[in-house]
Amino acid sequence: MPSIHRPSGHYRADDDRLRDLGYIPKLSRRMGPFGNAAISFSVISVLTGCMTMYGYGLGAGGPSVMIWGWVAVGGMVMFVGAALAEVTSAYPTSGALFFMADRLGGKRWGWYTGWLNLLGLLGGIASIDYGCAQFTGALLNLQFGFVPTPASTLWIFLAVLVLHAVLNLFGVRLVATLNKISVWWHISGVVLIVGALAIIPSHHQSARFVFAGFVNSTGWSSNLYVVAIGLLVAQYTFSGYDASAHLSEETTNAAVSAPRGIMRAIAGSWAAGLVLLVGLSFAIQDYAGTQSTDTGVPPAQIFIDAVGMAGAKALLLVVICAQLFCGNAETAACSRMVFAFARDGALPGQHIWTRTENASHTPRAAVWLSVGVAALLALPALYSPVAFGAVVAINVIGITPAYAIPIYLRIRHKSRFTPGPWNLGRWGVPVGIIAVVWVAIVTVLFCLPQSRPQSGELMTVDTFNYAPVALAVSLAIAAFWWRISGRHYQVPASAADSEMARIQEDVV
Repeated sequence: MPSIHRPSGHYRADDDRLRDLGYIPKLSRRMGPFGNAAISFSVISVLTGCMTMYGYGLGAGGPSVMIWGWVAVGGMVMFVGAALAEVTSAYPTSGALFFMADRLGGKRWGWYTGWLNLLGLLGGIASIDYGCAQFTGALLNLQFGFVPTPASTLWIFLAVLVLHAVLNLFGVRLVATLNKISVWWHISGVVLIVGALAIIPSHHQSARFVFAGFVNSTGWSSNLYVVAIGLLVAQYTFSGYDASAHLSEETTNAAVSAPRGIMRAIAGSWAAGLVLLVGLSFAIQDYAGTQSTDTGVPPAQIFIDAVGMAGAKALLLVVICAQLFCGNAETAACSRMVFAFARDGALPGQHIWTRTENASHTPRAAVWLSVGVAALLALPALYSPVAFGAVVAINVIGITPAYAIPIYLRIRHKSRFTPGPWNLGRWGVPVGIIAVVWVAIVTVLFCLPQSRPQSGELMTVDTFNYAPVALAVSLAIAAFWWRISGRHYQVPASAADSEMARIQEDVV
């Protein structure tokens, strides 16, 4: 029989609640409230998302759209986060979104939500760690003259994946410690970067340009359309805060700590990201040169122009370390999703991915599966950056709708919903409606063409938006596997009851 972690004292109430929800406690509760908030803050990672998407934002509206878009999107994400946090408080499990959808809407709702969430998390590991490899290649280029190629970047990417797998094998205590460090690294990093960009350069852009200037390099003539697609800079960054829910079974007082973790992570990222975007935009020395930089990383060119080569290398290192923290947190969240989905019979090899018979009570096989699939997702980058972009689009287009499904079901079947200790009271339904409408809007935005073909041309492989294809493929995979294995997908409440009885007998 698998080894069962048997907590005592104040942990017992958490595990009793988990048994009430139908699961045998198998993971170790060694994460506190701050650690839970830290993992979502690390996954959101403004030093990853903002830096990665800044080049896109320079052409899709410019700094003013990025900054005011950040303010607007952050406000709407607070609604989504609050609605999701309320449902998380009622169902604090590693399965998170798919378990909520299953309980509120039924098996099929849970199944499709789970596949969207899982594929999004896997795409998240691939996009975060590959972005880290690209920034690392840029740093090596500045320091040693290393010329990154698709093959060499892939090797760096694989090394980052292995690093994250090994770190996660040591258990949630190390993960929690690294996430706590990550919070302070991100905050200090933003302060350092913005401080250097504010003090060192002798020239800065005007406030009018930063807060009101508009730049359109997309080829589309409609300014409103460009503003709409420019919101993706912020929305891309504001994802991954479901990590707090996925680590619920390893968090103390999870019904309160996990929802608070979601809210604190979003609020902290909202503030830090705004400071970072403003600082970067004021420090631009050559707008066109930044857009067409030989480094391939526009923020790196801002650093070079503003603080010099030595300073740029130091600031790039700060960003790379933040990306490493981000990828490590995403690996932790994804592996718990693999563990939870397999536990309910939704993945083949159920007994492999749910094993936790080790000193750290960590689903080690689930960790290796997570990084292994992420490695496969990156293989198209050897042949086409566009093809790889299509694959990692699964990250956003999978996770974003998955957030809305349990919120929608909570509104639709509110009589089935029993609020947890963290709840919105009478504001639950209005906040949920706003959240669902916003997710529907941004899902459409992610599917819109972002670059217009030249006059007389049809849509090309370089201007086509592959996000709708990624969404369709994700749903097709879910539908295919439902026909094969959907009948095995269920919450094992009877197994939990049996284990509870066995534990009680042992105590007696």
